[in-house]
Amino acid sequence: MKLKVLGIALLVMLVAVGCVGQNEAVKTIEVDNGSYQEVNVDEFKTMMENKDFVLVNVHIPFEGDLPQTDLSIPYNEIDQHLGELPAEQDAKIFLYCRSGRMSAEAAEVLANLGYTNVWHLAGGFNAWKAAGNPMAE
Repeated sequence: MKLKVLGIALLVMLVAVGCVGQNEAVKTIEVDNGSYQEVNVDEFKTMMENKDFVLVNVHIPFEGDLPQTDLSIPYNEIDQHLGELPAEQDAKIFLYCRSGRMSAEAAEVLANLGYTNVWHLAGGFNAWKAAGNPMAE
């Protein structure tokens, strides 16, 4: 019985330790030729209070915008729309989509093209809405 309790306690500790990194506010994602930042909803909400970036919806098909969205560019065409993004490769660009998958792909493309200040919303606007935040009207 003691061994079973010890095993359960160890399993609980391993799960707790494994989940610590998943709630990081900002996580750096390394790619072939650079990196980008992945941000959780709470950190993104804080960043939106003093917005100093271009906010880009990369989700296709269009399913709505977050408040203060500046551009909509399909994630799989981001490299064909560089003229719509800031000319400076160190300008802060923040990407989002519905779940985070498309924005992560677009962020990787931009980082590999030399953009050095790329961010994306982990969990996308699904996570934003699940946290009780509104979409743009």
